[in-house]
Amino acid sequence: MKYFVLDRGDETSLKLSDKFHKLAKQHNMILDEISPDIVISIGGDGTMLYAFHKFVQQLETISFVGIHTGHLGFYADWKPDEIEHLLEIMAKKGNSEDVIVEYPIVQIEIKTVNDKRIYYALNEITIKGIHATLVAQLDINDEKFEMFRGDGICISTPSGSTAYNKGLGGGIIHPSIAAIQIAEMASINNRVFRTLGSPIILPNHHHCDIYPKANQKILLSVDHLQFEHKDIVSIRSSVSHKKVRFARYRTFPFWNRVKEAFVGVESN
Repeated sequence: MKYFVLDRGDETSLKLSDKFHKLAKQHNMILDEISPDIVISIGGDGTMLYAFHKFVQQLETISFVGIHTGHLGFYADWKPDEIEHLLEIMAKKGNSEDVIVEYPIVQIEIKTVNDKRIYYALNEITIKGIHATLVAQLDINDEKFEMFRGDGICISTPSGSTAYNKGLGGGIIHPSIAAIQIAEMASINNRVFRTLGSPIILPNHHHCDIYPKANQKILLSVDHLQFEHKDIVSIRSSVSHKKVRFARYRTFPFWNRVKEAFVGVESN
């Protein structure tokens, strides 16, 4: 089995990465940065986002595994002291389909005056005005829905619904549901301007088109990546036909992750 490791770069993660390579060699695993079967993320959720974007064009053939070296993350199943156990299971089960789970991701298609680009996100995509209020028309399934004025718009995946989206008052969606969620950032609502003022959840056969006011300077964030644009004509968001694959070598239910992250352990 071919593998590759991405780590956060801190001392703990670097030591764990070195240990993983030594153990992997003992299990006859092959290090391959170009076309690995499994990518191991050592660090936090940010490290997993970096791994996702490094291999975003190979999602159909690659699975991801997370080892957290900080606080428990939503994309990390394993603790540092469990690495020997993880390698034993990996060597035994490999990348077989019975350990793979697939999560939906969001796709946006950006049309500018001169070209067209497609981006994918594991957590979310945000659209914000630079030095000014974002003004944009929102259409749902090619029908005008509202004219937005405010700080920006967040478009999240189900697995990313626990991140920025939650801070905006969005709902938490189980990753088995193929959907995207659109949440407003500080929308302007008064007797002149009006938006829905509530997050919207779209299924995988729907799409949302965003038409920014002409010549607006826009900051586009795709997970941890940021791009500035001033010539965007339209932004189409939808559930991507691509999915991200995680190798789940043991059961760790999504709602258990949510409880540990936001509720914690009950005290008597």
